[in-house]
Amino acid sequence: MATKLIQHPIPVSQLVPPTPSITKMTMRTLSATHPKKPRFGDYISGFRPIKVAEQSSGLVGSESPVLRTPTQIKTDIYEGLKGINRGIFGVPSAKKSEIEGLVKLLESQNQIPEPTLYLDKVGGCWKLVYSTITILGSKRTKLGLRDFITLGDFFQTIDVAEGKAVNVIKFNIRGLNLLNGQLKIEATFKIASKSRVDITYNNSTITPDQLMNVFRKNYDILLSIFNPEGWLEITYVDDSLRIGRDDKGNIFILERSEENQT
Repeated sequence: MATKLIQHPIPVSQLVPPTPSITKMTMRTLSATHPKKPRFGDYISGFRPIKVAEQSSGLVGSESPVLRTPTQIKTDIYEGLKGINRGIFGVPSAKKSEIEGLVKLLESQNQIPEPTLYLDKVGGCWKLVYSTITILGSKRTKLGLRDFITLGDFFQTIDVAEGKAVNVIKFNIRGLNLLNGQLKIEATFKIASKSRVDITYNNSTITPDQLMNVFRKNYDILLSIFNPEGWLEITYVDDSLRIGRDDKGNIFILERSEENQT
């Protein structure tokens, strides 16, 4: 009796090798040909960011700019005033701008923004160290302030109780045995605001008579330069320095003086 062999069918998986998933193969191919796109914050190979110095935001905890104290600013002002004779005979525009910039910086740190309410800080004797008032050209020649007459110190004494201001301008004349003399201008002031006073001219005198004889012909020019009438804004004051601006656009810097010139 013949034996009948029964052969089970061969599974298809053994006849045909398995085909990789199209999706997986496609992703691998794409990964090989198209490198992974860096995410935000990832560094591209060979590249490292360079830090840029950040400016201070002024917020709490951030690095703040160094502020200059009034004392430091005043030191810079005095340094800038060296060699310019109070600015009376003019200064280069660059130097003038430098001084005005320092003045504005000091004014911004004024600790007495309402000085006419504290006139005890303003009273007393002051010495002019800088002014934008200038004596130039024909005025300087007519007044003899080139070689013949030397302009000396300028003092201002303020009597708060009397509402009075006295300006004293010193001169000496070489041709008259180094004669010393002065122009004295008296004025009154009234409070106009918390930082401003109105000034009224009262009278003026020149002593001695020899000096008056020298200036007599051009006395109106001399008085027009130094007459304080108008208004004065007190923009900075402390125990040793005072800054003012008048209605003519002039700046005055005065330091406290122990000399009594009245």
